[in-house]
Amino acid sequence: MVSVFLLLLFQSVASNPPIDPPPLAPLTPERRADIFMARKMYREAIEAYREGPMDSAVIWNKIGIAYHQMMDLEAARKHYLRALKLNPSYSEAINNLGAVYYARKSYRKATSQYRKALKMAPKSASVYSNLGTAYFARRKYKEAFEAYQSALALDPEVFEHRSSYGVMLQERSVEERSKFHYFLAKTYAQAGMHERALLHLRKALEEGFEERHKMLEDPEFAALRETPEFQELLKLKPRVL
Repeated sequence: MVSVFLLLLFQSVASNPPIDPPPLAPLTPERRADIFMARKMYREAIEAYREGPMDSAVIWNKIGIAYHQMMDLEAARKHYLRALKLNPSYSEAINNLGAVYYARKSYRKATSQYRKALKMAPKSASVYSNLGTAYFARRKYKEAFEAYQSALALDPEVFEHRSSYGVMLQERSVEERSKFHYFLAKTYAQAGMHERALLHLRKALEEGFEERHKMLEDPEFAALRETPEFQELLKLKPRVL
């Protein structure tokens, strides 16, 4: 019985030989460089990108990001400008140039670049997020809050992105971290995303946020004030800095 089954099996295989999978397409220099970027191997990424087409604004922008990640801001700036020379309306490179100014604490110039990028890409949540952070650094809190609201309306996950490579940088470094988390909490609360609002309120308090009276006054938190989670946050002891 077994021998008959094996014979039938062999006959089936012989008449229907397995089909070899199609060969994998060779990695382009850009794709290989993208892998290096994901592994935070920035120098190797730069070398690989330089094997790609040098008439590509995308390639020059990505090389700029690699230098940016190594904090070589001047090299990053030059490569973003080269990308913009090839494509003056390339919003990602304009945004990244703004990120250079932000890193240098030239917040007014950063704001100008982000606003320019939005003229090219008015539906970019990441640029709105960066614009809000630049306003925040300038202590223009009303404008920052409005920009954050626009960012969240375009992409509910905009403040959760953690990717460190691609074609656009999203700024995360701020000096007033407690107030930054408080403004994110207001933004989430305004959008009805209460769980994330509570999370960032907790982070604000853990970072030493002192203006607790605002939690009881700001209208964005009206729907949260009677919840047990909000009441527990009010009981947290202030962090000693």
